[in-house]
Amino acid sequence: MAQIFDRSSNALARMSLVLTGLIVIALGVTLDQLQRSPWVTRQGQRAEQPVPFSHKHHVEGLGLQCQYCHTSVEKSSYAGIPPTRTCMNCHAQIWTNAAILEPVRHSWATGESIPWIRIHDLPDYVYFNHEIHVNKGIGCATCHGRVDQMPLMYQQNSLQMEWCLNCHRNPAVNLRPTSEIYNMAWSAPTSEKPVWCASGGVTPGVPTAQTVNCITADPAQNPEMAAMQAPEMGLSPGKAATASDAPPAIAIPAKYEKFTSQQQLGQFLLVQYHVRTPNELSSCEVCHR
Repeated sequence: MAQIFDRSSNALARMSLVLTGLIVIALGVTLDQLQRSPWVTRQGQRAEQPVPFSHKHHVEGLGLQCQYCHTSVEKSSYAGIPPTRTCMNCHAQIWTNAAILEPVRHSWATGESIPWIRIHDLPDYVYFNHEIHVNKGIGCATCHGRVDQMPLMYQQNSLQMEWCLNCHRNPAVNLRPTSEIYNMAWSAPTSEKPVWCASGGVTPGVPTAQTVNCITADPAQNPEMAAMQAPEMGLSPGKAATASDAPPAIAIPAKYEKFTSQQQLGQFLLVQYHVRTPNELSSCEVCHR
């Protein structure tokens, strides 16, 4: 065979095998990065909506709460797109002739739904329960980003399975007090800005997450902020609230704990909120029904 193949053919054969392997690896890395890219996940893309609704104007500018438009965030698996009636509550009186709102007026007059393009759209085979996340201490900004700073709504996170699993494997990094769920500017506690929390214990008829009270002022120096105010308890002004005075559905926090990091706070809230273990949260049945 030496008459047919030169001695350099062995080196060429080895080089071709190495080159083929490098091409396969490069192709795999490219495809892996492609499926995580905004071209596939649609992160950061502003869809062309029938009406260029500005969350920044309505939330940050006008101070509208999330629940005003998305009425079912706390009691349904679906956050809900607000009906035209919600828009017309205000726009029947202001900006009544604005050309930009003609689709809204047309929808109100004809009864046809506005064809909004859904931004956060999960695959049909994924079961996502919006209610349980909100009621277990996951803030709006954790998944949707700083909506109050978005003139046009876009998807901030990938919403891919690995993104969900990263949270399910360590939910403590994202848990916050339920009083801060709708606070877009909420930041994790630090040594300079600690958070004090206390639990009133399990109370019949009250969700576990609502029995936790968290404050940002040192209760030792500001006892009046740590205690429930008399008017809220139905007591006469000036009378201190005690556990015996509280209605059955209200729990008086007993002892506040100081937290200087998100991991510390999250671990505390995991226990108080009765969140399932990471192994249970990562099981296939959680998302795939």
